[in-house]
Amino acid sequence: MNLLITGGAGFIGSHLVRFFVNKYPEYRIINLDALTYAGNLSNLRDIESKQNYTFIRGDVCDFGKMCDLFRKHRIDGVIHLAAESHVDRSISDPFTFARTNVMGTLSLLQAAKQYWNGDWQDKRFHHISTDEVYGALALDKPEGDPPYGSEFFRETTKYNPHSPYSASKAASDHFVRAYHDTYGMPTLVTNCSNNYGPYQFPEKLIPLCISNILLGKPLPIYGKGENVRDWLYVEDHARAIDLIFHRGNTGDTYNIGGFDERKNIDVVRLLISTVDRLLGRPEGMSQHLITYVTNRAGHDLRYAIDSSKLRDELGWQPSTRFENGLETTVRWYLDNQAWLDNITSGAYMQYHAEAYRPR
Repeated sequence: MNLLITGGAGFIGSHLVRFFVNKYPEYRIINLDALTYAGNLSNLRDIESKQNYTFIRGDVCDFGKMCDLFRKHRIDGVIHLAAESHVDRSISDPFTFARTNVMGTLSLLQAAKQYWNGDWQDKRFHHISTDEVYGALALDKPEGDPPYGSEFFRETTKYNPHSPYSASKAASDHFVRAYHDTYGMPTLVTNCSNNYGPYQFPEKLIPLCISNILLGKPLPIYGKGENVRDWLYVEDHARAIDLIFHRGNTGDTYNIGGFDERKNIDVVRLLISTVDRLLGRPEGMSQHLITYVTNRAGHDLRYAIDSSKLRDELGWQPSTRFENGLETTVRWYLDNQAWLDNITSGAYMQYHAEAYRPR
């Protein structure tokens, strides 16, 4: 199989590329990434010389380049992760999110349709989406242990996006399903909960807080920190994608969640405790860094995914509990502070500029 993975230099994408390159040496893995701010080739240094791996710098919105890529590399399967994904950025720059997430997905779908030309045998187009397309759930059990509500996102939940980011992902999901229903393209859509783990760009909650604790900077918490998210360790997500891509029912949707709800403030407090302990600091030394800030516009109160369909049909369930995954994640960031420094300094972008300067 010649498998195209888009956005493979990003957080989830790099874990997925590594997973497929190592597990399937008989596949040719083509990693397409535009290397915008969230893409980082140092995420993949350990596999960049593998014989079954090829990196291509490119924008999914460049339809001509996508058509050429399908022809040149004889693409059989697509796992599409390339997307703008940070809600705060979508609020300030919605046009970029519409372009990349909607038009980029449409560009890929049309390139695949034209190249495959109705020969769907052994072809797959797997689109990676988010639980945020479903909107928000009620926080009707705010006290005690999770779950914090009686409702969960299921594959049949009506779409109700509340941010420009989630609206753009919802639109892209609809295009993928439309290509299945209209043209018969063998598509799959998966909607995942909040991912965490090594290599995550430090604008997201967990790596941002780790970085700020190390620097003694404030830990900004929206509102009162009571918003609830379902946390999924990124390697568990990669396993789920692998399983669904190979064995999922064509045209179907699968939700991927960690069954691990946490309030944001509880995540931050556990992070502080873990970082301080691993650094040999007194317990709670960094608690004073918690800083409550004005809540984000349209901030969804609670996300929680029901992954029972994936469990019952394909036998998947998460293997990493949040406490264990968080400790692994913190240890990775502490052991790889040079990687973090390259991000915060912008040095990684300079490397990309030099490596891909026109000759």
